[in-house]
Amino acid sequence: MFSIPYLCYTAFNITTPVKKSNIENAILNVRGDNVESWEKVNAVQRMQDYIASHLAEPITLHMLAQASGYSPWYCTRLFKELCGKSPFEYIRLLRLSKAALRLRDSDDRVLDVALDFVFDSHEGFTRAFSKQFGLSPKEYQSRTPPLRLFMPYAIRDYYLMLQKGGNHMAEKNEKNTAAVFVQVVERPARKLIIKRGIKATEYFSYCEEVGCDIWGVLSSIKEALYEPIGMWLPDRFRTAGTSFYAQGVEVPADYTGMVPEGCEIIDLPACKVMVFQGPPYEDEQYSEAIEQVWEVMKRYNPELYGFTWADDDGPRFQLAPMGYRGYIEARPVRQINSK
Repeated sequence: MFSIPYLCYTAFNITTPVKKSNIENAILNVRGDNVESWEKVNAVQRMQDYIASHLAEPITLHMLAQASGYSPWYCTRLFKELCGKSPFEYIRLLRLSKAALRLRDSDDRVLDVALDFVFDSHEGFTRAFSKQFGLSPKEYQSRTPPLRLFMPYAIRDYYLMLQKGGNHMAEKNEKNTAAVFVQVVERPARKLIIKRGIKATEYFSYCEEVGCDIWGVLSSIKEALYEPIGMWLPDRFRTAGTSFYAQGVEVPADYTGMVPEGCEIIDLPACKVMVFQGPPYEDEQYSEAIEQVWEVMKRYNPELYGFTWADDDGPRFQLAPMGYRGYIEARPVRQINSK
């Protein structure tokens, strides 16, 4: 997909993690770094994990109660308290969203998709799909417009965000070593479907302004060149009264498809980006993993390898943190003496 003219492998000692703001209006009602709070979070995480592993099978409240370790009544209450939805609303939305992606990416019959996601009939699936997304499964499969897909967060990761915040990490001063893989890749001329905020400067404030649902919409765009990104925009790509941080997805330069409501589409020129990829990490260590890569990027001198930062050429962007692949972030560069 990319040409890779340059590779290097770099290790740095990490001594000064970067501060990160908390979400002030968090949806979680659980508070406090104590055993009781963590047991509630872990109980809901066990239910989320069970749902993810058995999404294509019938799921009962008794099964979820067994996974959580609590009574059916209490696990239902706890799930809704932390996730904002009842377990079965959550399951329904997740099944419909996974089914939509299957319809988008295949020619499978609507009935087969319906049965694979535990809907009893073509009619029942069509009714639920149409109510959720505003068009029938068959119509969606033929046109594949952007949809607001349900892409839930892992409750344990979200709780860790709230608990660790800025001050907790800032107090840590021990030395860590992060092996960070660095490569330069070519980004072709392309378009960017973007959802802007108002004053956001990073992910947390952006979610407060815009909400997190936009990620599902961006993920539904079939023609996307790559996965959705969070990005920091140079002034040339910002408009008056809009945020420094935004989210979007890149599509081909000749894209003529739909632009989701509330989004806009802009042109991005061809450019080079220097991609920094940290090592795989355990999910509970995601905050440290991000901050370690940020510290490496802060200290990194691309001129040692024949490049210079070129922040005006395109957005600096981050991919969704996933422990199995490490945290990934990229910043535009130009080759020295290259016009």
